[in-house]
Amino acid sequence: MTTYVLVHGAWGGPHQFGKVRRLLQAAGHEVFTPCLTGIGERVHLTGPQVNLSTHVTDVVNSVLYEDLDDIVLVGYSYGGMVVTGTLDHIGDRVHDLVYLDAFVPADGQSARALQGAGRLTAPITIGADWLVSPAPRTYDDPADAEWLGPRRTPHPAACFTEAVRRARPIEDEAFSLTYIRAVQDDAAGGVFTAAGAHASDSPRWRYREVDTNHMIPTNRPQVLAELLLELPAA
Repeated sequence: MTTYVLVHGAWGGPHQFGKVRRLLQAAGHEVFTPCLTGIGERVHLTGPQVNLSTHVTDVVNSVLYEDLDDIVLVGYSYGGMVVTGTLDHIGDRVHDLVYLDAFVPADGQSARALQGAGRLTAPITIGADWLVSPAPRTYDDPADAEWLGPRRTPHPAACFTEAVRRARPIEDEAFSLTYIRAVQDDAAGGVFTAAGAHASDSPRWRYREVDTNHMIPTNRPQVLAELLLELPAA
C-alpha cells in the first residue's frame, strides 16, 4: 500500500482531486488531500494574512498529525510552491515528489517572480486589494465546468508574492523527482513549459506528458492515476 498526499492548486481545493482520489483508493492505497487555508472548503478562513507559509504549515501539519511516512507527495500548479516549502520540515518522510504541471521554485523565488513579476514591494495602503480572482480554465466536460466553477474561490495575494525558503536544492534530496506536464497549454505563461523542459533533459527527473490542458485531474483522472501508481515501483 502506498500513501499519497495530493496538494491542490490556486483557487481550488481537495475536490479537484475527487476523481483521482477514488481511483487510487480503489487500487488499495491511502490518499490524503489537505485543504489549504482560505480557499476551497476553508474559504471562510481567508484573510490578507494568509500566505505561502500558511499553506506550507497546512500540509506539514497534515503529514505530521497523521504520522505519514514514505509518502508520494504531489503538488499541483501553485501546489508546487507549497510542497517545495514543506521539504525542510517533512522531506525525510517523502519517497517520491511529483510536480503536476506545477511551479518548481528555488530558494528565494515566489510564484510571481517565476512569472517574471519580480519581488513586489507595494506599500501598505488603506483599501488595498488582497484577493486574486480565479484565472479562467477550460474543461473537456461541460458538467465539470458547471460543478467546479462555483467552487473556484478568490486566492489570497500574499501566497503568490511570498518566496519559498529551502535549505538546499531539491535535486540534492534522496527522494525521486517527477514532473507531469499538460501539453495543450501553459497556464503560467511559460513557467510550466520551462520546468518540464528541465525535467525532460535531466537524468535526476522522471518526465511524463498528458495530452490535455492544465486541468489534468479533472480531464484525465485515469491517466493521472496510472502515472501515480507507477511511481513507487519505478
